[in-house]
Amino acid sequence: MDIAVIGTGYVGLVSGTCFAELGHKVTCIDIDASKVKSLQQGKIPIYEPGLEKLILSNVDQKRLFFTTDFDLPLAKADIVFIAVGTPQNCKTGEADLTAVFKCAETIAHKSKNGVVIVTKSTVPVDTHRTIASTIKETNPRLEFCMVSNPEFLREGSAVQDFLYPDRVVIGTDSEQAEQAMRNVYAPLLRQGIPFIFTSLPSAELAKYASNSFLATKIAFINEVANLCEKTDADVSDVARAMGLDKRIGADFLKSGPGYGGSCFPKDTMALSFTAKQNNTPLTIVDTVIKANEIRKQHMAQRVQGLLDDHALKKVAVLGVAFKAETDDIRDSPAIPIIEKLAEAGFDLKIHDPQAMDNAKQQLNIPASAYAETLEQALQGAEAIVIITEWQEYKALDLAALATSQPKPLIIDLRNIIDCQRAQALGLTCIPIGSSAKKYG
Repeated sequence: MDIAVIGTGYVGLVSGTCFAELGHKVTCIDIDASKVKSLQQGKIPIYEPGLEKLILSNVDQKRLFFTTDFDLPLAKADIVFIAVGTPQNCKTGEADLTAVFKCAETIAHKSKNGVVIVTKSTVPVDTHRTIASTIKETNPRLEFCMVSNPEFLREGSAVQDFLYPDRVVIGTDSEQAEQAMRNVYAPLLRQGIPFIFTSLPSAELAKYASNSFLATKIAFINEVANLCEKTDADVSDVARAMGLDKRIGADFLKSGPGYGGSCFPKDTMALSFTAKQNNTPLTIVDTVIKANEIRKQHMAQRVQGLLDDHALKKVAVLGVAFKAETDDIRDSPAIPIIEKLAEAGFDLKIHDPQAMDNAKQQLNIPASAYAETLEQALQGAEAIVIITEWQEYKALDLAALATSQPKPLIIDLRNIIDCQRAQALGLTCIPIGSSAKKYG
């Protein structure tokens, strides 16, 4: 099939590339000429494991194209995916759908009759109605079908999530559109992947509900971690005991410094806004949003307090990305920690294996605070603060740290260090979700 994907951000680029990998001819369209030029030259603007290889392969096989031109790709496309950003209003949480509706107008002007229009962008429930009315008002003669096909991609494993998903959700009221989507996803259907064919509103709401529930699990286990620290319980053991219950599951029961990224903060706030607009407040979601913000600030205060208690000033900060295997620092819990420590005058050495460029663009921190290598960050550090669970941080050489001068305090906000072994080597390692005295 001939597919057009509007938007080459995270969702559009991964989705377009993977549709090409499924055997379709895909043209990814973006108004950002510099980004398109980079993609045409094989330069990938985001870090995502496996993505670069797939892009280069499908471009080489002439299945994947990048352009700023809307005319020809939309005129030829059987299916058009809208995959543009829907940023939130920071005060209200409302999703900004300006780019989505601009896409609708463009499609109305340039697409052929019979086109299937699919929203990949995360949009509030009933957005499909406004998209459809926008198209009809712009071009009453255009014949089209609407589909909601939300993405459930995790940054750091997005390619795997697309090609080997838990499920694919497709919302439409059109038999023609349903058949077109079956054709698009035919290789996955043959694998026996669960497909949920449902209404447009149900598909739109499913994405927000899914992300909000996962955010709830994270916020819950983080609050349990706080209680563990007061009662000499260990959150890792508590989470394992919970997660082995099949009704609960172990995923997203990992205590940490709070959730971040491009999805959970935005989607929880947008769902809360939509609920209030429909006079049905979601008090659990509202509490999760508040709990996560408290968590981030608490982590920043806790780290500073521990450093002050030990009279330490030279600090290696390991991790800026909101989680491992991505360069995304949007709403990362690392940001308030770094900003608070910098404001308090600590001598910082910041390291992240993938997110350094983004960190330098966003953080108002002197260039001297960035370490290009992990070794540079650790050199002379009186304390090590682990914020992101990168594999190379899990593999820190504790024996070498134990013999270094000074011998650093380890503050582990991801519980990835074996604090018992660190203690046996003479190091002080402070995890989260258990008594700080335990490994002191």
